[in-house]
Amino acid sequence: MEQRLSVITLGVANLARSRVFYEQGLGWTVGGAEKQIAFYQLNGLILALYPRGALAQDVGVVAEGNGFAGIALAHNVRSHKEVDEVLAQAEQAEQAEQAGGRIVKPAEEAFWGGYSGYFADPDGHLWEVAHNPFWTLDATGNVSLSSPTDGESP
Repeated sequence: MEQRLSVITLGVANLARSRVFYEQGLGWTVGGAEKQIAFYQLNGLILALYPRGALAQDVGVVAEGNGFAGIALAHNVRSHKEVDEVLAQAEQAEQAEQAGGRIVKPAEEAFWGGYSGYFADPDGHLWEVAHNPFWTLDATGNVSLSSPTDGESP
């Protein structure tokens, strides 16, 4: 198996509500959609939103369940300021009641040397927004485990 990830599929309770959050709240552009699924082209992979019950049926598991799922998605950015801006955008979507997302953890200096905070989408999927000064982001947002060479400071 090649060491790569192609698609992340999030099981959602209400596809229309989730689309409002991602498209109007976060400003994302849908790349393709059908009645029961929406796709968003990310840098090098695709995020799919699919009804939770249908996803569970496809996998062959029970759809019920709640609490911490043991996974968080991460959106890395180039500066502390950008972390604050992205979390503010998620918070504005929450306050406008566009789709029910919420701030879970405000941005703060992280124990690992970076700066990060978390928001949850309408279905509680956790998104970390982080500036990691030890990694590099290229012009298209692809992250690399190498240290930046441009000397940018937070």
